[in-house]
Amino acid sequence: MAHEHKLEIFRGAWKFKSNVSKIWGVFTFLCIVTAIEVVLGIIKPEVLTANRFLAMKLLNWIFIILTLVKAYYITWDFMHMRDETSSLRRAVVWTGVFLICYLILILLIEGDYIYEVYKSNYVKFDF
Repeated sequence: MAHEHKLEIFRGAWKFKSNVSKIWGVFTFLCIVTAIEVVLGIIKPEVLTANRFLAMKLLNWIFIILTLVKAYYITWDFMHMRDETSSLRRAVVWTGVFLICYLILILLIEGDYIYEVYKSNYVKFDF
């Protein structure tokens, strides 16, 4: 017997009649999130680039959060994690999320350090 997949997204807020319409719904959601990222990257509002939170511009935080939302949602719907047991979902999804966050943190801290070293014209050693 075939396993039935849930034809809803956003905890049942949107319901679809078929798998094809659900794929298009998820595709639309991911396109909207990507469009928001692109528009913010082109416009770069002053309020988001001038203010900092935890040594990073607010615009960078928004990009990171939206990228994690997309990655989580792709895993949740396209890899059918919503149909698995909660322990497997947590093991797969949250491990990936924490590792991605850690990698982003390391890259941004090191990048900011190198930027500040070159900005202040103080180079202690040559890379």
